Amino acid sequence: MRTRTLAMLACVVLATPAAGYAQDKAAEFNFGGGFSFPSGNIKDTFDTGWNGTIGVTFNVSPVVGIQTEYMYQHFDGPTRQFANVQPVSQDDALLSIESNQQVHAGTFNLVIKSHGSAVGGYVLAGPGVYHRIVQLTSPSVGFASVCDPYWLVCYPVPVSTDQILGDRSSTDFGMNFGGGITFGRAAKFYVEARYHYVWGKKLEAGGQSFSTNSAYFPVTFGFRF
Repeated sequence: MRTRTLAMLACVVLATPAAGYAQDKAAEFNFGGGFSFPSGNIKDTFDTGWNGTIGVTFNVSPVVGIQTEYMYQHFDGPTRQFANVQPVSQDDALLSIESNQQVHAGTFNLVIKSHGSAVGGYVLAGPGVYHRIVQLTSPSVGFASVCDPYWLVCYPVPVSTDQILGDRSSTDFGMNFGGGITFGRAAKFYVEARYHYVWGKKLEAGGQSFSTNSAYFPVTFGFRF
């Protein structure tokens, strides 16, 4: 009788964690948006922008997950002026160029999170693929020398604006890491800060090499459910 009782207690103890885990979701979805800040030298080329994101986390255990996520970031740049080396009149002595950058990112992260609390937190890190699109426009016509690796443009000698303007893109690998705070249980509101670093191609011009590596720091507000 004593042996049977001990065996039953052992089964209850072993079954309790498994039953608790069975109540946890196999997957958790998230979506959100917020502000994005260029980091490092790229902040001299583009201003603070915005982001939107959607993702899913597959729960390996109550505290470990594998997340795949898509994030879009948009940055406008200040209007910049360059000397027109072949002006037709005094009115077109300067060329104005406007810019924006769009970043489409797919990331794959390991997530370590708290469990069972109404106010929790998590950290994450992993690799990503980043597709950057730079758009340059101008009302001006003329010739100028423009070299900015974050515009994906480098002409050390004067060229016509139609060579400078247009859309340029680059697909590169990167990494990201960060963390957030969650509020709630079944459905959670979260605030997250993350750092993204992208290893870009090098531009070769005038016997020099220019790096297009870039970094971003998005702050995102959203929901997990």
